[in-house]
Amino acid sequence: MSLAGELRLIPIPLADEIAPGDALAEKLLHSLRGQRVSLRPGDILVIKHKIVSKAEGGMVDLATIRPSEDSVSWAQKYGLDARVVELALREGRSVVRRKNGVLITETSHGFVCANSGVDVSNVDGGRHALLLPEDPDRSAAQLRRQIKKFTGLAVPIIITDSFGRAWREGLTEVAIGVAGMKPMRDDRGRRDPLGYSLRVSVEAVADELACAAGLVCGKLNRTPACIVRGYRYPTGRGSARDLLRPAGSDLFR
Repeated sequence: MSLAGELRLIPIPLADEIAPGDALAEKLLHSLRGQRVSLRPGDILVIKHKIVSKAEGGMVDLATIRPSEDSVSWAQKYGLDARVVELALREGRSVVRRKNGVLITETSHGFVCANSGVDVSNVDGGRHALLLPEDPDRSAAQLRRQIKKFTGLAVPIIITDSFGRAWREGLTEVAIGVAGMKPMRDDRGRRDPLGYSLRVSVEAVADELACAAGLVCGKLNRTPACIVRGYRYPTGRGSARDLLRPAGSDLFR
């Protein structure tokens, strides 16, 4: 598969906060119309999970959370919010690591991340916490259908979140939901320009596209989505679950 030499990242800002029940497709398309931008065949729509979770009602009032003694003790030791710790433990199906104030869990989706993806930033100043979508692949597929209904275009959808990495500092965006494309490109068996046959080259293109979108979406500029234009993505059905490494082959677990 030949790849385009140039990519465009077109930000989609939203002026208003997303509320439970909001129609995301309509709001995103309204923003694009305001910029006099239209989706095109071949475009990819990348969306930060927070607006998806908000629209789906994934906010939890922290005043309703009663932390256990263990959560309170851990939180006090490291200056954390015991309610967030408790919620993270509830949302995780297992604790992978808990050390020096860092809680790494495996979520019900199979993601290994900090605090089960529970987040209080960019929500409402700390009164509520935001959970990951219940089924990000399903959320991506639903949004894809809605976009097609309004535009006639079946564009791939990638839903992202910010994750840390076991061997690197800092956060990067990763794909937690995918619809309308394969999340990986398998180059095994192909030959490089010098004739060497590739053996292990499976590229996580959905994660790479998520990272590219993160450069224009950012954390603080109210731009929760963007269009990636010019990338010839791997066609076919796919799921973000394809990107999850089994525990048996994960050297960090």
